[in-house]
Order: sequence, then C-alpha cells, then structure tokens
Amino acid sequence: MFKKFGYSLVVGLSASALLLSACGDVSNNAEHEVSPELEKTIETVSAEEKANDVITPHKDLNQEPVPLKMERDGTDVYIEMTAQITDIEIEEGYEYKAWTFNGEAPGPLVVVNEGDTLHFTLDNQDPAIPHSMDFHAVHTAPDKGFIDVAPNEKGTFSYQASKPGVFMYHCGTDPVLSHIANGMHGVIIVQPNDGYPTDDEVDKEYVVIQNEWYKYNDLEDMTNNVPSQVVFSTKALHEGQPNTNGTVGAIQNAPLEAKVGDKVRIYVNNVGPNEVSSFHVIGTIFDDVYMDGNPANHFEGMQTVMLPASGGAVVEFTVKEAGEYPFVTHQFNHATKGAVGLIVVTE
Repeated sequence: MFKKFGYSLVVGLSASALLLSACGDVSNNAEHEVSPELEKTIETVSAEEKANDVITPHKDLNQEPVPLKMERDGTDVYIEMTAQITDIEIEEGYEYKAWTFNGEAPGPLVVVNEGDTLHFTLDNQDPAIPHSMDFHAVHTAPDKGFIDVAPNEKGTFSYQASKPGVFMYHCGTDPVLSHIANGMHGVIIVQPNDGYPTDDEVDKEYVVIQNEWYKYNDLEDMTNNVPSQVVFSTKALHEGQPNTNGTVGAIQNAPLEAKVGDKVRIYVNNVGPNEVSSFHVIGTIFDDVYMDGNPANHFEGMQTVMLPASGGAVVEFTVKEAGEYPFVTHQFNHATKGAVGLIVVTE
C-alpha cells in the first residue's frame, strides 16, 4: 500500500514580487494594486511553517474544478484560466493538495491555430500565493507577458502563437520548480495552418502528457531527489474522449481506443519538471514523428522518441492486430512508478 510522504514548506514569496505584477500597462499586467492588508498576508505566508503541514491558507481549501473559458473572434482568441488549490488523488489513498490551473493537473488542454493572437486572463483564486502563466508557444518579454498575478486578482496579457507545435505551459512564479512540481503545468497545441502531411491518413488522435510528483511542496526533495510517481494523463481533444489528471493508472483505467488498421496520432508532451521521457508504444513502430509538433521536423520509422522536460512531439503509428498496446517511458524505473498507459485495439 502506498505510504503518504512527509513534506516541508518552501514558498518564497515577497510583497515586492506582488507589487511588480501590479505596475505598468494594465492591458498586459495584473489589474489591481496590492493592498496593505494583502501585503501583511503575504509576509505571513512567506515565513516557513512547521514541516509536515499544509500551508495555513490552504488548509480546508479544495476548490472545485472550473471549466476553461475560450472564445474566438477571427484570429483573436480570448482565454481565461484560474489558478486554484484542488485536492487530487495521485495514487489510491494519497491525496495531494495540488496547485493547479482550473482544478486539473495537468491543466486543461488549450488548442489554437498558427498565427492566432491570444488574449489571456489569469484569475488567481489562490488566497495566499501569486501565480503566473508561461506559454512556451509565444514570443513575449517575460517581465511583461509572464508576470505574477496577486492572490484574488486577475491579470490579462496578449501575445501571438506564431509557430505550430505541441508546447508546454506552466506557472513561472519563483520558485518555478515548486509551482510546476505542485501541479501548475499543461499543454497548448498550436495547429499548423497547412496541417500535417499525414492528416488524410490519421484515423484516431489523442493527447498524452507525462509529469512527475514529489513530496508535497518540498523544494529540497523536488530539487535533489527522484520523483515518487511518474505518470501519464490524457486530455480530451475530441468529444467523448477521456480527460484525466496525472495520476497512477489514469490511462489504464480509461484506455485509448482504436480499430485494427487505424493510424493513430498522439500529441505527446513531457511537462517534467525534471526528468527525460523516452516515449515508446509497445508492439508498433512510429511511422511518422514531428518533433515539437512542427511539420518541418519530420522523422520516420522511430522506435522511441526522447522528450526533454517541456519537450513535445506528434507521433503516428499503425495498429495491425487486435489486442492491448501499452505505452511507456522506456526509462523503466519511471514506468514502474506509474508511467504506463494503454491503447485497446479491436476488430
């Protein structure tokens, strides 16, 4: 039976960091200044608390997941996401008070088109900690487009998704490792304007994300030790597909599906935060691979695709017989810790 881990608190907040998020052009920054009362709260949270304890403002806090808000007006896409604290059962009997986007870890899937301008709003519903958004799919000055949003405030930012691919997004607030490892990560797919050369051949397509878990909010463990779990999740790309968190057995309990002869496409990303993924589907070979999901980066006949932390790819393969096809990271110590998914192929 899984044993709960001890944990220690490392938050590393400061009132000055919050003040930085409130200055400058309102269209690209947090919307409100920090009140003296909020500064006092942040100072309290910044201090280390007793080990093996949840940060005080998060105790008894379990915010319900919030649906992603997205609206399109031509090539302008308006996206609103939340930063919030939501309990997630990583493994049977082990509840983790995750720092999340929209109550999911990984956060909700975002799909846009090459050339779209994103108008992104972060609603920080965390009562104690500033959060931010770092989209790997855009060009922006980080000190303008990726700055902190104070607790109980909103910030709105604009930037263009100019390159196609399968990109990571994550909270970029210091210490970044704490925010990513506590659950604030996800995937944004930027669809190529001209598609992929194999679009007409693909029968099924899915999204798979790999992430790691460590001792709760323990920066020392996240920095110096190995993950306690390495897991896969899937996010619904099409209606009726499973949408899971990064929990042990998630894509074994809700397997992906295909028919004999189908060409299957998987948009895969390793959000880390620390480990490499060696993505491999047992029983088949990748016909086509587009590294980072860019059609220009085309490979054929690959057995395993290596993904650095934050790395993505589009992998395509054909399933020729009925049966169960596991997929793993071929770092088998990580597969043993939970990084195993399943594709069920029927006649």
